[in-house]
Amino acid sequence: MADHTMQQAESHYFISNPPPKDLKANTTLAREFIGRHADEGRRVVLVTSGGTTVPLETQTVRYIDNFSAGTRGATSAEYFLQQGYAVVFLHRQFSLLPFSRHYSHNTRSFLDYMKEEDGRVVVDEQHQEEMLRVLRQYAEVKRENRLLILSFVTITEYVWDLREVAQLMRPLGARAMFYLAAAVSDFFVPQDRMVEHKIQSTEEFSQSAVAGAGTKPPAARTEGRSLIIDLEPVPKFLKQLVDGWAPESIIVSFKLETDPSILVKKAQYSLNKYAHHLVIGNLLATRKWEVVFVSELEGEKWIRVPSNRRTKSFSGIESLVGAADPLTKDETSFAGSGRSAVPQGEPAVEIESIIVPEIAAMHTRLIERAQSKSSGA
Repeated sequence: MADHTMQQAESHYFISNPPPKDLKANTTLAREFIGRHADEGRRVVLVTSGGTTVPLETQTVRYIDNFSAGTRGATSAEYFLQQGYAVVFLHRQFSLLPFSRHYSHNTRSFLDYMKEEDGRVVVDEQHQEEMLRVLRQYAEVKRENRLLILSFVTITEYVWDLREVAQLMRPLGARAMFYLAAAVSDFFVPQDRMVEHKIQSTEEFSQSAVAGAGTKPPAARTEGRSLIIDLEPVPKFLKQLVDGWAPESIIVSFKLETDPSILVKKAQYSLNKYAHHLVIGNLLATRKWEVVFVSELEGEKWIRVPSNRRTKSFSGIESLVGAADPLTKDETSFAGSGRSAVPQGEPAVEIESIIVPEIAAMHTRLIERAQSKSSGA
């Protein structure tokens, strides 16, 4: 009964919310990319990244957003490429991109990496080695054509793109992976409840919010001097991805929380509810230093940046690293504080460089298991 209800919600969503204008172009690019790498026997991973917006008007001026800049997704995509995967990178437009992320969204200007020399623009000496390393990695990936970049802005664009790409990846079976790092909106404004024009902030110019008999008023509207936003839940498409769109693929989802006491429980609940392969739980405050893997293959497993590679803090505030792990306490007392401290700044190594090889190894075991089942059938 529940599955039937989900299928009805999915069907209604796609009927009621028209496809994005660039869906056909994205699908054409993805079909060629996925087909080529499937023919070569290469593993393909769809990495989703960045946050989805929820427009409040058809001619959008106002929308609901979240803080995600796409750091986890863009960084992970690079490490998947290092592991030999072909990567479809479905990202929020203008969020971080693999490789260029090293020089964008910084507090300094990209131009600060350069100088003029004999009438030519050259990279400053102190950045030569690092930029050359990144450039060589990018050039190799581009030469092998192993990175396809697609973009979305709204929740509806994201869901349409996800469904189309998933169906294209379905023939790959267990060699396909979905690494769902995007921060996806839980609520949205249905097309039939969206006002066309900008919501006015003054009563004199406000549109009427009176609904006809049997219909709901606009989801975003002014009543008196207040802005009222009445959102509806986005159908849980993860279940449809697992059961219908790509049932043999390896699926990795994320669970972000702020309360350490519920992180593992929420990750386990998500794994059981959607019956996929791996949930990566992370706390907002410590997501760059530790995550927890909750999987049907290995149970609960913590992944942490080694203590000697964490940036030290002298704040004296009790550490959150390890706070969500009931079985162990973090071994680190950061130098200079006499007690554990919250890591500050950036770790000396990117935790994605630890996460992705672990997932690739798990993917190998899951492929072998799928092959074993197939041969025994």
